Amino acid sequence: MSSNPSSPQTTERAALFAALGAAPPFDIAIVGGGATGLGVAVDAASRGLRTLLVESHDFAKGTSSRATKLVHGGVRYLAQGNVGLVREALHERTTLLHNAPHLAQPLAFVMPCYALWEGPFYGAGLKAYDLLAGDAGLGSTRFLSRGGVLSALPNIRPQGLKGGVLYWDGQFDDARLALALARTAARHGALAINYCAATRLVHEGGKVVGLTLEDRETGAVHAVRAGCVVNATGVWVDQLRAQDAQALARPVTPIVAPSQGVHAVVDRSFMPTDHALLVPKTADGRVLFAVPWLGKLILGTTDTPRQDLPYEPRPFAEELDFILGESARYLARPPLRTDILSCWVGLRPLVKPSGDDAATKKISREHTVQVSASGLVTVTGGKWTTYRAMAEDVLQQCYARQLLPGEAPCRTQRLRLVGADDRLPQDRPPMSAPQGHQGYGSDWQAVASMAGSERMLGSGVSEAMVRFAARHEYARTVEDVLARRVRLLFLDARQAAALARPVADILLDEGCPAPEPEAFQALAQSYLPDAQV
Repeated sequence: MSSNPSSPQTTERAALFAALGAAPPFDIAIVGGGATGLGVAVDAASRGLRTLLVESHDFAKGTSSRATKLVHGGVRYLAQGNVGLVREALHERTTLLHNAPHLAQPLAFVMPCYALWEGPFYGAGLKAYDLLAGDAGLGSTRFLSRGGVLSALPNIRPQGLKGGVLYWDGQFDDARLALALARTAARHGALAINYCAATRLVHEGGKVVGLTLEDRETGAVHAVRAGCVVNATGVWVDQLRAQDAQALARPVTPIVAPSQGVHAVVDRSFMPTDHALLVPKTADGRVLFAVPWLGKLILGTTDTPRQDLPYEPRPFAEELDFILGESARYLARPPLRTDILSCWVGLRPLVKPSGDDAATKKISREHTVQVSASGLVTVTGGKWTTYRAMAEDVLQQCYARQLLPGEAPCRTQRLRLVGADDRLPQDRPPMSAPQGHQGYGSDWQAVASMAGSERMLGSGVSEAMVRFAARHEYARTVEDVLARRVRLLFLDARQAAALARPVADILLDEGCPAPEPEAFQALAQSYLPDAQV
């Protein structure tokens, strides 16, 4: 792969598997291509370690493309008294905004107050939020008059409004950040392969020494050896832990308590502003956000325990009712079920509390790292904002257990991701604007120079974007393109379904396997509210 930062790396699949077959034993093999696994891959590769990452589906297919799109310290975690987690997340927030300015930006939030006590009470908490951020702060919390809130949040319910509080956090494009991490890891020498499943852990003498892999496209089986194997499969980590324990004839206790978070997307006209709305306490004790993102408005999120672990979870009927009901308490013109353009669900890998069955909304979002008797390293929990710190912690523990050679220092604190070089377009639109060339950063010049850059398929998607996704961003299917390279499935499921066939034709021309547009159209249908369970 090219190491020239001014040109995109190829992700041609035959070249990836040729490199896999010719590779010597890896220092570290990572299973899982979400935020955590990709963060570990970037950290390891930038330290000079021979690094492999495999993902059974597409990068960020699971939880890591289904976040609320916020880079934040976590206001509600502060209310829970988890000062350490909030402080770490606030500092990591600033690191992410520096390392990926094309993918993450500051965002102003407004908390409307309908009781006289709310302004001073919540304002004091948000001032504490500022103090914890210190030099990493994005802006000062300030109090707004009633008129200030009405100006900042058009369509907010005016009856009884006393004023509000404005504070700062950030927002980002989660799936495109995952792609940037995969490409950054590759730029530093890692081998990252999607649609490549780790089907078996290989043990010798009671130790994990490698993996058996299956190419999900061809069925070809590959065996790789690695000095260290990291299980970063999110809500699915217990499956690999169970396989490891079975090989050692040891018992294993599940560590993940999955929680389902639902988001509903509506037209920006329901709150036509670049400010986000924060409701500090809903009926279930969570906060509710209304976030402007890529020309639409995201409403969410819920926190519902769920024991099954589908790759395409659907919202429960009561969850959409809850989001719409809470929105109606604050918006003068509230959205109805028929106004929902897309609704999507993420499964959070919350770490089970010891000794009780706490509600998921009360479980800490801190991550955990465990090393089994065989040397299998498992990491789960945490959140997108702290992915880099989580990865650093994983590598530190791997070195402490002597699973990795030498001990090179972490280099990711100021490591710019692919697309974040000096050629960033000066006129790039904010994250709240309709999707266009946000997320490409300096790569936009390469996209704009490709054949098909002037041919718009619809909804801000050009032929060149699809070709770039296939050649340089690991895209293999219509879903890869319309869900995660451009974000249309998450913005407007009907519009995404309408583009399935032209995108499939371009992918076929680029040598991708039969994309099956009908399967994607069925998937898009499931993102509409009448597909709730």
